[in-house]
Amino acid sequence: MNDPDSPLPTSAMSDDEGRRKLVARLARLEGQIRGLQNMIEEGRDCQDILTQLSAAKVAMNQAGLHVIAHAMKECLGDSEAFDPEQSIDEALAVFLKYVKCLQ
Repeated sequence: MNDPDSPLPTSAMSDDEGRRKLVARLARLEGQIRGLQNMIEEGRDCQDILTQLSAAKVAMNQAGLHVIAHAMKECLGDSEAFDPEQSIDEALAVFLKYVKCLQ
């Protein structure tokens, strides 16, 4: 759901190719998570599980970066009523919101 007070772009992924790539990334991540569940159920070694958890975290971060890149392009590439300062502020808000999630 879009927040009208948010400086973030309103379309999550407006182009079909970008959306397809993101969905493919998330499908791979989903497979990694299922694999982790199986590893835990099978009683696999903790070090192996932690290695796979780390890989899943990296995959999630990459998906987030993909969304950020799209949002920044949308903020900075909007040729209608282009206000450079506002566009940079909006792009920065997108980035900072994501970085806050990583902490």
